[in-house]
Amino acid sequence: MPRLYTNMLSNPEVGPRAGWPPHKSVEESLEIIRNVFSGEGMWAIVLKETSEVIGCVGYLSAEYSNLNIEKDQCEVGYWIAKPYWGKGICTEALRAVVDYCFNVKGVSVLWGDYFPDNQASGKVMENCGFKDTGRETLCPTLEIGADKPVRVLRLDYNLE
Repeated sequence: MPRLYTNMLSNPEVGPRAGWPPHKSVEESLEIIRNVFSGEGMWAIVLKETSEVIGCVGYLSAEYSNLNIEKDQCEVGYWIAKPYWGKGICTEALRAVVDYCFNVKGVSVLWGDYFPDNQASGKVMENCGFKDTGRETLCPTLEIGADKPVRVLRLDYNLE
């Protein structure tokens, strides 16, 4: 756990891109892992070669979404440690979540959002088939960036 905190969760470039502040202690990271990252629909991103946890990916039901979405829809989200940015790992992890949401949960639409200054996050969603809606909104429940607009993307379930 100290390595996860030191190398990832305390990094000032990781959390703020996802709307949460860098963690201040190992204890804080443990509490957030237990209460947030371990919830339904959340999975650890694990490096295949070493089994090291390097991030998190998942979905939020409409009830917990940052966006105003319908009950049969979900919002996706993810973060990954900086040394693994740009390696396609988030895209692979998000594809697994998309498959699960559409083919196991029966979700009709998936939504995603990202801060415009974090184009890489938008690219991950686009690589998984999400389309830019041309809409921006605020996410007032975010700890960091609640006053900054996010770009909204959408992916509809396709029977083909």
